Amino acid sequence: MDVEEQTKNSPSRQNHSNKTMRKAKPKKRVILPDPVFNDTKVSKFVNHLMFDGKKSKSYEIFYNSLEIVKDKMKDAEKAPLEIWKQALDNITPQVEVKSRRIGGATFQVPTEIRPDRKESISMKNMIAFARKRSGKSMADKLAAEIMDAFNNQGGAFKRKEDMHRMAEANRAFAHFRF
Repeated sequence: MDVEEQTKNSPSRQNHSNKTMRKAKPKKRVILPDPVFNDTKVSKFVNHLMFDGKKSKSYEIFYNSLEIVKDKMKDAEKAPLEIWKQALDNITPQVEVKSRRIGGATFQVPTEIRPDRKESISMKNMIAFARKRSGKSMADKLAAEIMDAFNNQGGAFKRKEDMHRMAEANRAFAHFRF
């Protein structure tokens, strides 16, 4: 078998089209569910919350914040975990704007967000705005942000509204989406 035949039949040549060759996408890591609620969403949130690899501290902050939510929202018929999930849903954006350069001009093009990215954005926003709050402990600040998001208030909810407003304002450029 000569060199030409080897390159034709090599596995690296078979999977790619002639247009563009891109780097292989990294495999999704399997995230194990958390020990208390047996929920992978909680584990993802805790991973975003974690600093310097201190996962146990991160779990402690999250569970303490849910306890605070439970104490402060006794009138709500929902469990604290359900309140947290509803709060996340309330701050999850549906569309975002991406910069696209066309003919020398840069346009803000509204695009839909993939489901996994939606979840990630909402978690990161909740944590970021909880960290910005003034308060005693991170558990207190996170609990306050969860309760605000549950009631369609707070910084994370405002960020979602701003993202939607920008997408609506740039709706005229939606046809540049490709």
